[in-house]
Amino acid sequence: MTGATASHSHGGVAPRTQSADAFTQVELTHIEKRLENWIRFGDKVREQVLDRSRRVFFYRPGSVFAFVRWASNDFGTITSRIDIVRAVALGEPCQTLPFVRPGGEILLRIEGWPKVERVLQHIDAIEAIGVDPTEASPDHWRHVHNRLTVGHEPRAYTVNHHQAFLLRRRAGP
Repeated sequence: MTGATASHSHGGVAPRTQSADAFTQVELTHIEKRLENWIRFGDKVREQVLDRSRRVFFYRPGSVFAFVRWASNDFGTITSRIDIVRAVALGEPCQTLPFVRPGGEILLRIEGWPKVERVLQHIDAIEAIGVDPTEASPDHWRHVHNRLTVGHEPRAYTVNHHQAFLLRRRAGP
């Protein structure tokens, strides 16, 4: 999407600015026992309440967040998925993702409750070692995606891995 506004007919997301401070917008919906979209982690800079069941979170370019989506019908769960996404700057190339405007760099995309649950446990383990998952290496999220996609267990993220990532990031490309 380019331009000054997001279409209200495609998810009801509020207008975007064209300034350098443009945010990635994530629409969250909660309809008890039917549709639940939530953020597992991420540092939002603003929140806009649309109505009782919908709100929009705003993220700065470069920030990382985990977006969980779950839906069911009368017969049970239809879909469970988690995406770990890096918010992009206005005009930066990105991948599209439902309820995310304009989109983002998808670091991890997992479907199916057993695998989603493994990602949530992995996030818990990262937090348990004292690392904010928003600060974890993007390559680690890609590793988790790749391993779970083929049915293998991902390697744990350790303090040593995190320190090495921070040193590489400081050193630059």
